[in-house]
Amino acid sequence: MLKVALIQQRYLDSKSATIAYTKGEILNAARNGAKLVCLQELHTREYFCQSENPQFFDYALEFEEDIATFGKIAKEAGVVLVSSLFEKRANGLYHNTAIVFENDGSVAGKYRKMHIPDDPQFYEKFYFTPGDLGFEPIATSIGKLGVLICWDQWYPEAARIMALKGAEILIYPTAIGWFDEDSAEEKARQLDSWVAVQRGHSVANGLPLLCINRVGFEEDASGVAKGIRFWGNSFAFGAQGELLAQASREEAQTLFVDIDFSCSEEVRRMWPFLRDRRIESYKALLKRFCD
Repeated sequence: MLKVALIQQRYLDSKSATIAYTKGEILNAARNGAKLVCLQELHTREYFCQSENPQFFDYALEFEEDIATFGKIAKEAGVVLVSSLFEKRANGLYHNTAIVFENDGSVAGKYRKMHIPDDPQFYEKFYFTPGDLGFEPIATSIGKLGVLICWDQWYPEAARIMALKGAEILIYPTAIGWFDEDSAEEKARQLDSWVAVQRGHSVANGLPLLCINRVGFEEDASGVAKGIRFWGNSFAFGAQGELLAQASREEAQTLFVDIDFSCSEEVRRMWPFLRDRRIESYKALLKRFCD
């Protein structure tokens, strides 16, 4: 069994206060036996993609500094740490990037978000270039991690490729929420769909799955819209799609869960979805649409 901690948190009005809270939760998770700690999407700052503001690109100038900071925290805690940071790669070229740290603080690997949304108050295409590292599991001392990011969670292709390349678990740092003006029925539909699609990835691939979401209300800095209420609900599914744990909708919370990687072998023997794939018939997946 591997003890995992999912840190669901609010933005605390400053980067320094937010990182201080995160560090405290990571160290506490380690004291409670966690060997893998996962953070939410873009966890050092507010969700700045609510508006298109060139000044927010300055946040990415701290990418190397952030790597050093969280590498030290991972080493101090002695945990494998999944982070989500804003990367400046070159002038005018930026990525939404997950950095995975080994328990000695070294960088085990990175993943650059592949699917980039462009929706009202989720204007990520303004900031992020689609990733070019592909869907490659990151090898760590506790296993091969299939790290994806938020909007990637709606795409079964991403999860499947990670599984086919040997990922032992799927991990999604996330920033998703709803607008207060939406009806209760619409909010319920959105949340149900979000959970259901990720549970499907777990079932279809015979893999445990972790999703770590933000929580709390964040105003739109531009003042054009009211803001987003991030809906929390971070969760963990087992290799058969069984719900292992789920966090609060409204409160910051560190969710602990025990993950048994060996269950994937047992599940895949009984539900041999990978065996029965008709790979010779899937060429249509390489088309944008089959007219």
